[in-house]
Amino acid sequence: MGLRTMQWDDWIELDNQFPKFHADKAARILERGHKCCKTAPEAYDGAVELLEEFCDYLPQRYPSLYRKTERGMENLATGESFDIVERPLKEDPMQMAARMVQDDLAIMFEKGDGQYYLLAGAVLLAGFWRLEDKFGMPLSEIHTSGDVPQFKEKLEKGMMNFFKRIKPDAPVLRNNYFIQVDDQLAWSHSIGSEDAEGIGWFTAEKNKAIEHHWFRSERQSLRRLPRSGGVVFTIRTYFHPITDVCNEPYVPGRLASAVRSWGDDVSIYKGKERYQDVLLEYLDKRHEEQVAAGLDLEREEEVRAYPY
Repeated sequence: MGLRTMQWDDWIELDNQFPKFHADKAARILERGHKCCKTAPEAYDGAVELLEEFCDYLPQRYPSLYRKTERGMENLATGESFDIVERPLKEDPMQMAARMVQDDLAIMFEKGDGQYYLLAGAVLLAGFWRLEDKFGMPLSEIHTSGDVPQFKEKLEKGMMNFFKRIKPDAPVLRNNYFIQVDDQLAWSHSIGSEDAEGIGWFTAEKNKAIEHHWFRSERQSLRRLPRSGGVVFTIRTYFHPITDVCNEPYVPGRLASAVRSWGDDVSIYKGKERYQDVLLEYLDKRHEEQVAAGLDLEREEEVRAYPY
């Protein structure tokens, strides 16, 4: 699962892309909010709890951007005021939470059968998956329906046990990464229309020019909400052109090595066949250029420790 301990100050990450993410989310809410933001009735209290957590955490962590109020919180950058006390709320609580941060959000709740179900979410910038396809599913089905490689063989048992053990005061982080062959943060149109059936990498144009290759990485945090007991995911996406990412020392060589190491199942899952020729040629060339310029390969692990 690639989990590591999270420091509480690191729960929500904001950067200079916040205005763009916020604008993209606001547009998506207008266009597709009913499909991208959902809260099951039995999960409503947990979603409100997440709002309460944000209104407590964000003004303390980012006091120049957020101010706590008697009824919730103000975003000083956007001028928004969030009233989380009134009933009914002006909008779905997960949709309101989505406006507060750059992350996509999901909350899993345990039912009587011991499984955790996706019962609240605001998934507006996911790129490759749709909340409406996964909403209401148990954890195992979410992963098997998405053909996550080796989930049954290597991940399911450990993940189920982890969800039962996770505590409010012991949050964790994990990272993943994908290659995308278009520049759309919210939905990768190269795999098909967001409203189409049977979408997948097989629809993507093969071996597009390197300028169309983007590096997409998700930083996912997981923690249990103390009152409702739901397990909340924050999914913060970092999205940059491959040509920019490869300006960093060691990155071209490391990324080329990683892509070549994918097994057949991971390669299919990540669409490698559609872009590998152009991508690997470019990564190898940039790595050779860095080595020729004096890159010290013996210091790679010291300088570029995972995941940074």
